[in-house]
Amino acid sequence: MQEITITGLTKRFGDVTAVDQLDLSIRAGEFVTLLGPSGCGKTTTLRCIAGLEESNEGEIRFGDRVVFSAAEGINVTPGKRGLGLVFQNYALWPHMTVFKNVGFGLAHRGLDRNQILEQVEKILELLGLGGYAERFPSELSGGQQQRVAIARMVVAEPQILLFDEPLSNLDAKLRMTLRAELKRLHSEIKATTVYVTHDQLEALTLSSRITVMREGEIQHLGTPREVYHFPANLFVAEFMGNPTTNFLPAHVQSVDGRTDCVMTDGSDHSFYLPASASMPIGQDITIAVRPEDVLLSAEEVAGALPAIVYTTLPTGAECITYVKLPGSDLEIVVKGAEEDLTCLRDNQTVWLSFKRGNVFDAVSGVLVESFGFAV
Repeated sequence: MQEITITGLTKRFGDVTAVDQLDLSIRAGEFVTLLGPSGCGKTTTLRCIAGLEESNEGEIRFGDRVVFSAAEGINVTPGKRGLGLVFQNYALWPHMTVFKNVGFGLAHRGLDRNQILEQVEKILELLGLGGYAERFPSELSGGQQQRVAIARMVVAEPQILLFDEPLSNLDAKLRMTLRAELKRLHSEIKATTVYVTHDQLEALTLSSRITVMREGEIQHLGTPREVYHFPANLFVAEFMGNPTTNFLPAHVQSVDGRTDCVMTDGSDHSFYLPASASMPIGQDITIAVRPEDVLLSAEEVAGALPAIVYTTLPTGAECITYVKLPGSDLEIVVKGAEEDLTCLRDNQTVWLSFKRGNVFDAVSGVLVESFGFAV
């Protein structure tokens, strides 16, 4: 296992800055995901770590070893960096069996046949490919081919593994299966892993820590729980979560010793949030509440927000309800049987309150306060 330290990394393509003065420290044995929308710089960062792109500025270290330094003119070639890399395309040799594809690199390292046989059989069993050694890639499903590509990388026992959207070509059900395989594989081999994806569910389920990127800069680096429940800014709050986060514009005021929020979307409705010493009394704010943290009642509730039901979408395990406020549309997720919401009708008035959420400064978009979370 090796630590990866990135300092001041900048990569430009002509007039476009893809990565801008990026600092990132990845601990030995961590699984860190680079997450963000297309064009945010996540793949460019990974390619710089791999040595496939030469940065304009900055330094990259693997442990105490400098593999890139713009200032010192150091740029170790990809083949000498001692890492494994898997792309979304499998890049298997079509004329070779699974065994030969996986063992190809070991043969070139001078291992004898017994050593190759032992290591290849071990990694194939680990990835659920036992019994497939003599098949050709054309005889395998897409998921099996991706497993072979991963086995080929891991069999050489690199201390650093890099993945560039390896599951994006697979269907949703198979992606879930391979996420479990990747997470189990990481717990077995404990290699330092950097994983690029635009899929937030992959990031949340696989990562030790998530790096959310935007326009070449890190917006938030934290554990999955921190990034999901305590996003650093409005961009992270909006990017994370499906269905998407609800945002309510409001003004904070103190009434009879408690903190009230007055909607600034034209309705002038007020609602209560738990009092907090650091709530920005007198400021305009944006309140972010996850769909699963909205409480819905068909009966009037004191201090709750009135809203109008737009429609309901039962999905079996939960029901997604869309409601309308004067200036906002909200999504609410109710867990449990779909009959829980059969009493709701389109255009019906309901009342909303919030279990927990976050308060952001309306101007800067920076997280100010979280409410309703257990200490």
